[in-house]
Amino acid sequence: MNLAASESASTNTTPAGSIADLRLFVFALFFIFGGITSLNDVLIPKLKHLFDLNYAEVMLIQSAFFLAYFLISAPAGGLVQRLGYMRSAAIGLITMTVGCLLFIPASYSGLFPTFLLALFVLAAGITVVQVVANPLICLLGEPRTAHSRLTFAQAFNSLGTTVFPYVGSILILGSLAQVDEAQLSGQALAAFRAKEAHVVDRTYVGLATALAIVAALVWRRRHRLNEGRKASASFLRSLSLLRRPRFAFGALCIFLYVGGEVAIGSLLTNYLMRPDTLALPPQAAGERLSLYWGGAMVGRFIGAGLLRRFPPGSVLAAAAACAITLLLVSALSTGVASGFSLISIGLFNSIMFPTIFSLASEGLGDRAPEGSGLICMAIVGGAIVPPLTGAVADASSLRGALIVPLLCYLGIAAFGRYCRLHPERAAADKLVTPPQA
Repeated sequence: MNLAASESASTNTTPAGSIADLRLFVFALFFIFGGITSLNDVLIPKLKHLFDLNYAEVMLIQSAFFLAYFLISAPAGGLVQRLGYMRSAAIGLITMTVGCLLFIPASYSGLFPTFLLALFVLAAGITVVQVVANPLICLLGEPRTAHSRLTFAQAFNSLGTTVFPYVGSILILGSLAQVDEAQLSGQALAAFRAKEAHVVDRTYVGLATALAIVAALVWRRRHRLNEGRKASASFLRSLSLLRRPRFAFGALCIFLYVGGEVAIGSLLTNYLMRPDTLALPPQAAGERLSLYWGGAMVGRFIGAGLLRRFPPGSVLAAAAACAITLLLVSALSTGVASGFSLISIGLFNSIMFPTIFSLASEGLGDRAPEGSGLICMAIVGGAIVPPLTGAVADASSLRGALIVPLLCYLGIAAFGRYCRLHPERAAADKLVTPPQA
């Protein structure tokens, strides 16, 4: 959809009081979908333990989750065009609620694939909410302040990714270290694992309750926004954008960035539990995830200032180079240096998604919304890179597996340098606002 046109139409006819009210709900949406996504990193060590999975198998959690972005993004855009933002947001929240409730039969079944199904349904709802939230926050105010509002909304997303892993570690991982399974066998072991599975479903049932309340509140406000509509281009026409080298390279880098970021977050808890790293118990290791995702929140504010003073391609290349350096330090060292160098990568991840997006979209003009849809589909990197990283970890070690995200960041550094050496001459004032990764 054309954000510039629809923004003007919507903000001119929506009462100021309703706009302020709706902004609060959008900020809440950013907090919710950011937090629930980061909760996967806590779920990975839990299900790995319960089902005795190797790293490649347990990384299917991320595959099931991020596959939804590839499959649901385009239908979600069509849903928004047919039903509008508020109704679509409510449907997305209800779908998320259903996904959370599916953890109940999953825990009773004792089968890993049922958890993957629950995660896919949950992620499908998140995809719908995300497709709604990014352009909606731009509609709720003056066009000239749209980017400022999005940055503020993304801070709520980062707040969610910081808070949820900490609380989730207490709720989900806290009991793992309290019982020595070596002392259990037979029915006692089966009963313990069943009890641990219910710890997971109780956590997600609590989330389902909160999501249902938010969905009801959003639905009650479905008439408060007067929305403009615009027909969308065909998907096949959008694919022609991949013939543009700059855009195609940028879309690939979104794939690499999301894959690398998610792979590191997925392995981090187990990595910090290693005797040659920090030797932390499961709950404490999971709590350190908040530092990884919190670094991204801090980095957004620092990066915003840097991007006003330096070329974005140079800032992106420098951030990727710092991430590569930290990966090498982590892989080649032990103890505190190894653990906290990996955690620190979150700080440099902060500016990557929006910077890659804006660089890839420069010069697209009226076709920028089509580019946004393709880039959102490239988030499927979170479904592919983590299992590949897990397979390398199984074949070598967790330290050896860091080569996979390192290669991802090499690609991002190359894109930053490419954009610095080949600046886009077309006007960049028609860029669509980037979705949040």
